[in-house]
Formats: sequence, structure tokens, C-alpha cells
Amino acid sequence: MPAIDAYLHQVLERNGSDLHFLAGDPARVRQYGELKTLGPEPLVAETVKTTLYEIMPKLAVERFETKDGTDFAYSIPGVARFRVNVMRQLNGMGAVFRAIPSKARTADELKLPEAVRNLCKINNGLILVTGKTGSGKSTTLAALIDDINTREKGHILTIEDPIEFVHVRKNCLISQREIGVHAASFSTALLSALREDPDVILVGELRDLETMSIAVTAAEMGILVMGTLHTNGAAATVDRLVNAFPADKQPHVRTMLSTSLRGVVSQQLIPKADKQGRVAALEILINTPAIANLIRQGKMDQLENGMQSGGAAGMRLMDSAIQGLLDERQITGNEAFKKAINKAKFEQYRAAT
Repeated sequence: MPAIDAYLHQVLERNGSDLHFLAGDPARVRQYGELKTLGPEPLVAETVKTTLYEIMPKLAVERFETKDGTDFAYSIPGVARFRVNVMRQLNGMGAVFRAIPSKARTADELKLPEAVRNLCKINNGLILVTGKTGSGKSTTLAALIDDINTREKGHILTIEDPIEFVHVRKNCLISQREIGVHAASFSTALLSALREDPDVILVGELRDLETMSIAVTAAEMGILVMGTLHTNGAAATVDRLVNAFPADKQPHVRTMLSTSLRGVVSQQLIPKADKQGRVAALEILINTPAIANLIRQGKMDQLENGMQSGGAAGMRLMDSAIQGLLDERQITGNEAFKKAINKAKFEQYRAAT
């Protein structure tokens, strides 16, 4: 058994999301959002190197030795999969392992709002799930893909770095491609995907202008494209997408987005009041005619007002989602204050906990 497995088993036993395995520091687990040590002893640099090289695929070793960093997937058969990032740091090598459940959770299990579930019932356009690293974007997307896989008969193509959830074929044909193993980059894989008769394309991350451009074009062509961005807030996501393009192309991109964007889900995870896990707060933007009009005219600063008055379509702002969780006593006032956008609105709850 590889030496790292003992640490990873401890992470799973504690319901942890990540293992931090860095030379010069004790091994740490992220449990419900907080980092906790797995033992008092700092890890020796040579031990870390041996342990990581034991599990790194040949391609990952080559990438690491030329670029001082690499990503790959690692699995303990029948137990769990992990997304791994290995890097060099001050005290030697280090790695962070992100636990990926062996089976994608369903939309029911995640209690996704109806507005979000309805997004994947549309057969074309662009759906974006955003938030900071570790906010559960991959889990939400996997649930949406699983929902389509259960209902439809079509071809789902995923492009990831690395492959996280392995989807079992239900009603759909599923092709999963990994950057660095099956394709050189997101943009080349996405360009190739357009010729592979897909009904749905999942892009792990819209990292660069070329990938964004092809994704928007694919959505215009009648394919359902899902992707992630590291942005905070649904309105900020639309703004970021438009501003990634040169100034002379932006009016055209706004017009394309106004017709092809289906919705943006921006999320963050908040520790539960009982300390037994975390719950997702979702900000939702749905591309109604009113929202499409604002995007086309470039009035991004008015998108939040549009979302506020679009409750009937299922839209909501992050602070409203947090207020809802607080009213249901799923989270504490302190946590609500910490995660809120408008802190003043939650100041009254802060002292109560």
C-alpha cells in the first residue's frame, strides 16, 4: 500500500475535503473549512519526496521536473479519488490532495433550487458555476451532468484538468478527456469537441480568452456548454467574461451572451451551525429578457438590481441566500456575517452568537 494512503484514509474518516502534505510542516486535513493537524511531527523533506514520487504517473513526474509543479488524479480503488497538485516550496516538495467522492451526488441530495435544476433542462446555451476554490463548483456541475445523464439520450463530453468525477453511463454516451493526458489544452480540446457531435460539453475551467471564445461560440451553435470561473458573484462573472475580450469585440460578445447565456450560479460553502459539515449558499442569475437587455446594453452595474427584482424567475442575491440559511437555523449569525457581501445587514446577528 502506498505510504500516502494512510494519510488519505484519515482524511476520509474525518470527512475532510483536503490533505495538505508539505515538507517542514505536520500533515494537515481541512475539515468543514478549517485546517487541523494530523500529528505533531513535521514531515521530513526526503520522506515527502519519496511518498509523492511513489504515486506520481510518469507524465506527472516529467511535468513536475520541467515546470516545478503538476496536477494529476489519484485513486484508492473502491474507496475514493483525489485531485492532486504537487509543487516545490521553501522546505522541499509539497502536495495538496482534494477528495472527490467516488459517486457524484444528485441534485436531490444537494437540495439544488428548482431554478438551478431547470437550467440543465435547456438543450443549448451557456451555464456558468462560479466561486472561489473549494466552494463546491465541481460537485454542483457533476449533479447537473448526472441529471442530464439520467433523463436524456445524448452525448456528454467533459474536458477537465484532471478528471474529477467519473460518470457512469446511464442514458447518455459519456466521453471524458483530461488535459495533459488526452489533450494539450482546454482550447484545443474544446475546438476538437465541436466536431465530436456533443449535446453537452462540460469545460472544467474557462481559463483563457481562447477557451471563453470557443465556449460562447459553441453555446451559440446549439450545444449546452457548462463551465466554471473563479469569480465572486453572478454579476461579476458576466462582467469578467465580457472584459476578457478586447474592447472592439466586447459589443459583439455582449450581444452573443445576451442570447446564449442561460444562467450563472455563484456559490460558497458555509459551516453548519451544528459543526457537522457545510452548506452551500447559492446566488442565482437567470437570463430573462430583462437581464438579456442589460447585458446587451453593457449595463453590468444594474445586473444586481435586475436579480433583486427577478425573484419570480428564481433569481436571488448571495445575501438573500445567506439570510435564508440563517432563518432556517442552518448556520450561525457569526458565519452569516463572515460570508455576507453587505456586512451591515448582518451586524445584528453577529452579537447573538
